[in-house]
Amino acid sequence: MKAILLQQRGREGVAYTSCDTPVLSQGEALVRMEAASLNRVDVYMRESGAGITHDLPQIMGVDGIGRIEKISGPSSLKVGQRVILYPYRFCGTCEFCTQGDQPLCVNAKIFGEHCDGTFATYIAAPTQSLLPIPDHCDGAQAASIGVAYLTAWRMVFTKAEASAGKTALIVGAGGGVACASVQLAKLAGCHVIATTTGADKIDKTLKAGADHVIDYKKENVVERVLALSDGKGVDFAVDNVGEATWGSTLRALKRGGKVVTCGATTGSHPSADLQRLFIRQLSILGSTMGSLQEFDRLVRVFTSGQLQPVIDSVYPLSKASEAFDRLEDPQRFGKVVLTMTDH
Repeated sequence: MKAILLQQRGREGVAYTSCDTPVLSQGEALVRMEAASLNRVDVYMRESGAGITHDLPQIMGVDGIGRIEKISGPSSLKVGQRVILYPYRFCGTCEFCTQGDQPLCVNAKIFGEHCDGTFATYIAAPTQSLLPIPDHCDGAQAASIGVAYLTAWRMVFTKAEASAGKTALIVGAGGGVACASVQLAKLAGCHVIATTTGADKIDKTLKAGADHVIDYKKENVVERVLALSDGKGVDFAVDNVGEATWGSTLRALKRGGKVVTCGATTGSHPSADLQRLFIRQLSILGSTMGSLQEFDRLVRVFTSGQLQPVIDSVYPLSKASEAFDRLEDPQRFGKVVLTMTDH
């Protein structure tokens, strides 16, 4: 089979090459992959991978969709069925799994991080990590919801408790998770304020569902947020940018407001601003992906047509290096997707 293999650190260490088709263990299915999306963690794995337990070489890719070709052991799934991958191998027996919070599983392995991933013709995946997805669903869109949209779902609905009438600030809306957060906050009935820069991204962010978009290079974000919220600030903010925006994000929150984060693309050591935190009684919430139950809800919303993931571009598997370049392009807006074809 063909795969995108991380052989060593750096751009030159990523190769489009042939690998052995995986051998199934009990409770697994062999899935012929149809499409998978790129995520920021793929760049992190290529450049560093620090703090993630894994061995190289390793097939890259965290999420995706495909069709079952073989099943080992009893399962409600069927050969030939189209499925979407939940990004985790989880044990199902630890205290967090039994509570239904699989992202905190003490034995969790994430595809493309701790074990071979989805940028391949085939993957062996636990049947408990596969959900059916209808044939009518767009492949590129379906392949995009497993990480970015699941992460945004937990941040917006579970952590921030988004609901109709609340005001949300989504920072850096051009990225995959942030763009998803704009769409989901709007789906929840929130008044959505987003930040990005450039006329094209501003237009696309408005089309994604934002009520107001602030150009952070031309405007004072805090002043504009306060003006748009009658001087109160927002109920919650989603900020995955980190050091560069953290101070302004905290100042944009209303009293008792929340900021939810799942990343720190500009650095992970901003000022804590403790006085502001305790005086205004703000909450900072960390979040990573989502539970299997949250994923099931997301898939149902997507398959019902209520959510259409924003796709920036689609590349064949053999052009993965170009897809990585596009992922890192400042002009990118939405998800970059790989299809498992050679043309």
